Amino acid sequence: MSVWNPWHGCRKISPGCANCYVYRRDESIGKDASAVTKTGDFDLPLKKDRKGKYKLTPEGGTVFTCMTSDFFLDEADAWRPACWDMIRARTDLHFFIITKRIGRFRECAPPDWGDGWDNVTVCSTCEDQTRADLRLPVLLDLPLKHRELIGEPMLGPVEMEKYLATGLIEHVTCGGESGPKARPCEDKWIREVRRECIRQGVPFTFKQTGAVFVMDGRTYRIERKDQIPQARKSGWSYVPGENSGAAVVYRLPPREALREALGRSAFRSRFHLSEEDRKYVAEKGMETVRRHAAEIVAKRLAPENPDNDGKQTPMKGHPVFIAQHATACCCRACLEKWHHIPAGKVLTEEEQAYVTAVITDWIEGETAPAP
Repeated sequence: MSVWNPWHGCRKISPGCANCYVYRRDESIGKDASAVTKTGDFDLPLKKDRKGKYKLTPEGGTVFTCMTSDFFLDEADAWRPACWDMIRARTDLHFFIITKRIGRFRECAPPDWGDGWDNVTVCSTCEDQTRADLRLPVLLDLPLKHRELIGEPMLGPVEMEKYLATGLIEHVTCGGESGPKARPCEDKWIREVRRECIRQGVPFTFKQTGAVFVMDGRTYRIERKDQIPQARKSGWSYVPGENSGAAVVYRLPPREALREALGRSAFRSRFHLSEEDRKYVAEKGMETVRRHAAEIVAKRLAPENPDNDGKQTPMKGHPVFIAQHATACCCRACLEKWHHIPAGKVLTEEEQAYVTAVITDWIEGETAPAP
């Protein structure tokens, strides 16, 4: 990747800006980060070396643009047209623009923008639900060839699946906040966005843990050098069709602990086999029911991204369906939450056998003669 900062300095406008790394770095050297100034690299896309070759080349990768400011900052309005000219001239490069000011795009776009330029990706930030609901509808309504979104620093849970379902978002990135005043980032926030991306077939990157990361209710303070490596180590990043979830290390819950937890759930414990279901099991026999369970698991749960995931298991019609809801084996999100089997991977034969056993054990318990 390459970086092009045509100007430096910014103005804080939302909660995600509170502990801005630019302000933090500038303050450490006695500089005012709110003062916006052009940089010596303003015309970097057009600069050449002594051999007359461009300093920025396609081999250098994506050009991340305005990383120490915001490309749509009001104070830079006079300079932006020249930047558009350079972007227009360098169609061999791909420019990536991250902004908290997506609402200014239309007034800041060049006159010949049309339905977008192939060499520009615009990425809107959404650090919390309020910002997501404010900015993402705007992002989706703009004439863009490439759209991404980033939840960093992630400050709370963000439901974005309805935006991902449009098919217009190419990639989602999430991560925690760095620095001495970092606010906590929770694993459950990251995991839920990841699951939403998996269901919608959108690539997902867990970029960094941040300095304060809450995992399974326990708070960890992570040094800056370890924040990106730890995120990579989690295996939570996801690329559709690559069985990415197989990289996630997990441990199945003890069966007795699982049964106790399910018993404490008002929703799970309300499920029981009807007389008709019990009759079906008695007539068909457990071996047949076990085969049905294995077939249902293989078809509706085992794929990396099952069709209609989250809604694929009916509430009635077969004893196995009832058992799936009772044991939290009804969809991949529940399988991850209750059984720790990560979403975004093809279930192995061993995992399918485990799920089938959990389902059939419950059915056997329901049909066992009263003591």
